[in-house]
Amino acid sequence: MYPLGFTGAERTALPGGEPARHRLPHLAAWLDYAVELGCDGLLLGPVFAAETHGYDTTDHFRIDARLGDEADFDALVAAAGQRGLRLILDGVFNHVGRSFPPFKAALAGGPATPAARWFKRTADGSDYAVFEGHGHLVELDHDEPAVLAYVIEVMTHWLGRGAGGWRLDAAYAVPPAFWAKAIPAVREAFPGAWFLGEMIHGDYAGYAAEAGLDSVTQYEVWKAVWSSLNDRNFQELAHALGRHNAFLDSFEEWGLPQTFVGNHDVTRLATVLGDDRHFGHALAVLCCVGGVPSVYYGDEQGLRGLKEHREGGDDEIRGAFPATPAGLPPGGWRYYRLHQRLIGFRRRHPWLVRARTAPVHLEPSALALELRGPDDGERALLLLNTGDAEFRFGVDASGLSVAETAEPGAVRAEPLLVPAHSWTILA
Repeated sequence: MYPLGFTGAERTALPGGEPARHRLPHLAAWLDYAVELGCDGLLLGPVFAAETHGYDTTDHFRIDARLGDEADFDALVAAAGQRGLRLILDGVFNHVGRSFPPFKAALAGGPATPAARWFKRTADGSDYAVFEGHGHLVELDHDEPAVLAYVIEVMTHWLGRGAGGWRLDAAYAVPPAFWAKAIPAVREAFPGAWFLGEMIHGDYAGYAAEAGLDSVTQYEVWKAVWSSLNDRNFQELAHALGRHNAFLDSFEEWGLPQTFVGNHDVTRLATVLGDDRHFGHALAVLCCVGGVPSVYYGDEQGLRGLKEHREGGDDEIRGAFPATPAGLPPGGWRYYRLHQRLIGFRRRHPWLVRARTAPVHLEPSALALELRGPDDGERALLLLNTGDAEFRFGVDASGLSVAETAEPGAVRAEPLLVPAHSWTILA
């Protein structure tokens, strides 16, 4: 969930003295909906005091007044815990907003003050560095001991209030040695905390191992899923899943990658796919490959939204939800039920979290993926057909039977015969 968007909050911080808006209870009203979907965790976007979109934090110890206050947070943690949902928070520790008090102190006191050491300088030393060209996002200096102490304090504070872990925003921009110091210090007090690093490029496994992360975002699989379906060319997906196996082999030492087909930074799945008949194909891949799969709010209703690279370009993909599920448009429930079926399949086969994937039949519009778990007998087949005609797969399906199909309750007299633009899971 992206809380500021989900709750329809103001685009900018409330003026000083304005009362809190108490929108976090809006999220709590949707927890049963998440549980019924099959989820067991709630990964929140930014909830701390910020200037605009939440990634320009001004106070990591205060809930953004547009969302409520600490009492609202405590109530959300309690409500999630009652339902078995772990709450993961978004930690923006690479950069801060320009109203962040230490940065204001640095500006007031000059570059020789202790506060100024919190922030990076440009290459020529003439100004403070900003994140990826965004002038309102000032980069922290992760070599500064005060920054390390601050981040450790923030993480332990909210874990102490009931959070279950952290998504580390823009982790790829932070030296892994910084996390290698911060995370063990936090684990001393909270050994069960989970740390997910946002990685969009680079050596995922190597970075995660050095940093001590439990998980990283698997953007390569995300891109390969929708791109292969749009191009009707499964070569890209097969190649990406081969690399994914190698990631899993490396990750075995420390954790599992986070897999997804949508998040708060990308065009929604229903929009990016050129053919709605292939929505289920994407979700079937997500629910079959190894890793920790996540669902971005709204995708389970087939919502549409285009990511644009302009001011306000994220608005369509971070929209508001009604007060309760009863307010959702009726046309989206078929996507919700599809998610329920496929998440249910994965939960009935928990070995899939560490499954390795191998293409046993590969054509431009027909792909059979064999899924194998770490133990003997843990095997399944995912059959994908994006062609305009039915396709009979010539693969070994001995010992397997139809577990899920694109059409709910469909009876397949020939399990290996998959209709046009359809899919089947055998297990």
